[in-house]
Amino acid sequence: MKAVLAGLILALLLAGGVSAQTEATQEIDLWENVATRAEAVVAEPTSTDTVLETLRSRITTFRAQFDAARGTNSDRIAALRDQLAALGPAPEGKDAEPEAPEVAKTRSEINQQLNTLLAPVQMAERDYLRADGLIREIDKIIRDRQTAKLLSSTPSPLNPAHWAPAVKALSKAFGAMWVDRGKDSATRTFAEFRDKLPIVIVSGLFGLLLLFRGRLWAAKIVGTLRQHQARGLGIWRFIISLLRILFPLAGLWLISIAAGQSGYLGVRGMEVAQLLPVLGLVVFGFRWVSERVFARDDEEALLLLPDGQRKRARLLVNAITIVMIISIITDAVVDFDDPSAATRAVIEFPFTLLISLALYRIGKILHGYFEPSEEPTDTEVATKSTTYSRIVRSLGIGAIIVSVLAPVLFAIGYQNLSDAILRPYVTTLVLLGIIVALQRFLADVYGAITGQGTAARDALMPVFFGLILILIATPLLALIWGARVADLTELWSSFSQGFTIGGSRISPTNLLTFAIIFSVGYLVTRLLQGTLRNNVLPKTQIDIGGQNALLSGLGYVGIFLAALVAITGAGIDLSSLAIVAGALSVGIGFGLQNIVSNFVSGIILLIERPISEGDWIEVGGKSGYVRDISVRSTRIETFDRTDVIVPNADLISGTVTNFTRGNTVGRVLIPVGVAYGTDTKRVEAILREIAEAQPMVLANPAPNVLFLNFGADALEFEIRAFLRDVNWMMAVKSDINHAIAARFTEENIEVPFAQRDVWLRNPEALKVRNEE
Repeated sequence: MKAVLAGLILALLLAGGVSAQTEATQEIDLWENVATRAEAVVAEPTSTDTVLETLRSRITTFRAQFDAARGTNSDRIAALRDQLAALGPAPEGKDAEPEAPEVAKTRSEINQQLNTLLAPVQMAERDYLRADGLIREIDKIIRDRQTAKLLSSTPSPLNPAHWAPAVKALSKAFGAMWVDRGKDSATRTFAEFRDKLPIVIVSGLFGLLLLFRGRLWAAKIVGTLRQHQARGLGIWRFIISLLRILFPLAGLWLISIAAGQSGYLGVRGMEVAQLLPVLGLVVFGFRWVSERVFARDDEEALLLLPDGQRKRARLLVNAITIVMIISIITDAVVDFDDPSAATRAVIEFPFTLLISLALYRIGKILHGYFEPSEEPTDTEVATKSTTYSRIVRSLGIGAIIVSVLAPVLFAIGYQNLSDAILRPYVTTLVLLGIIVALQRFLADVYGAITGQGTAARDALMPVFFGLILILIATPLLALIWGARVADLTELWSSFSQGFTIGGSRISPTNLLTFAIIFSVGYLVTRLLQGTLRNNVLPKTQIDIGGQNALLSGLGYVGIFLAALVAITGAGIDLSSLAIVAGALSVGIGFGLQNIVSNFVSGIILLIERPISEGDWIEVGGKSGYVRDISVRSTRIETFDRTDVIVPNADLISGTVTNFTRGNTVGRVLIPVGVAYGTDTKRVEAILREIAEAQPMVLANPAPNVLFLNFGADALEFEIRAFLRDVNWMMAVKSDINHAIAARFTEENIEVPFAQRDVWLRNPEALKVRNEE
């Protein structure tokens, strides 16, 4: 411990603070006392959970301080280590050359400074590990005790021998609601009541008004909104439904204040009065959930069950609420006398039976839930099975199982285990109902903002709203099912510290910073692309292909820079991952070599631009227009309106014909055949005249007509003409052929067809066979 003290005092001396030295010494002594006591308490099996939790809370505070101290002077320590690395390793061995005196002196000074700075860090690391170990031991002890308590047996409430003492204890507890105050209690109570009369009257009056008139006031507001058809009525309905809870709840709180200030309640009565806000929260909260999930209005109901089942479900939820309220009050009154386990079991068993019965019937209703379908059907109501309906049916099955299992466990003597599954399951159903109601509210808000109205409920955004709400409610679910607050804080502490990859620690703060910086960089890149696309590039002489290439390159560079700046800004050190990345690059290079090849080819296409969007190309026997060039592939739309995806590597390494590269001028070839004996000069003049008369044919260079061959069946000519737009090649060829057919008919020029003469080598053989 002296070493720890010396290290901390040395660190404080470096910082320059005499008064801080005394404070550090006191903190060290206090930590040593807490740690020593905690180690003794952990070793003592009779220590209570309260003592363990108190010690754990104090140790957690010290652990946070030690964790912060582990990073003290980290930048300075890193700089000193870099200086040592720059000096190189010290000479070792007998035959090693001695180090230069200046270098040896510098190395010694750096090592001395480094050891001085590392001393408090190392001590903090040691104490941090000590505190973390104590916390883990305490958590294990408490969890083991919780498990043992759940599995411990209790007296069975079905034993008749326990009934009479339980009834006697119950009547005694409620009979003692008013406590004897002594001889002068009446005078003193009246005097206290008179002094606090204004508070009692005002609180009681307003409490009663809010309790009995609050729901009516909220209903009138809803009626007014319905009459005026206010926009976003679903949102207002949700808000007013909350007011119908908050008004009566505030009324109960004021009534509890008035009752407490009156001075006429005994100790037990004060306990019940203080429970009024909690009881009101249970009553109005459960009722609010039931009225949202099983609403009377089909448009507002979260579960579209038949009207009769929804009404029955609301009644069952109200029944569970009443039973739970009576149970809470009974437990609060009876606990003053510290009843035996048998008495407690007999008193609480009827409540468990009633709650289980109502939960069973609710489970039956949920188990038969299917969402209505809009598809036509011969039945009265068409239904469909969705993920939502399957979850609801699963919850119904769980409710049935819990409602049967809980009273059975209670009856055979496992009251703690029964209580650990019944009421948490009921509370879980209520919490899930709140989540679904909030999701519907957020969907309505989203619909009102976007103008989609109720159609927004089926959009994608409400799904994200639901996921966020589930994440927020996860800690509450953990607490409902028996988790300790310390467990959640410990989990959050571990999560906050992050995780280690390749020696580099990444925390949620790093990830959040990375996400924010990258998102900003991405938005700036997209904004710059949009500005160039709409305002700058259209005013230049760059063609469409060049504009698209420039925009694509800007997008890739912008995203890369955004990722680089985000990594740097988040403080994520990737240097330790270099070796891992180098090893992975070999395997990735073999496994993804085709993808990398296509990616590089895509970059080459965007830079060199041998083809551009809108070009008419032919590659691999496929001909069509280039519609999109990405980093991996190029999409070609053929003339029959089908898309062909061509890897970019094929466009770079293969042979590609680009009919419209640079301009749209192209040549069309039209073969023509005439019968032997036709005047060839006359045919040539007619064909040239027809070609020159075509509007799409260029005059310079002029169209040409060639007499190519003496074919087997015809004299073969060919028209060769350059078109203004080669994209019209087929239409021009069709028009010219029509003109040739019409002109040849007028000029009586014959277009021959293929003719063949068949010679029989031995016709006499056919004659002999026919005679037979």
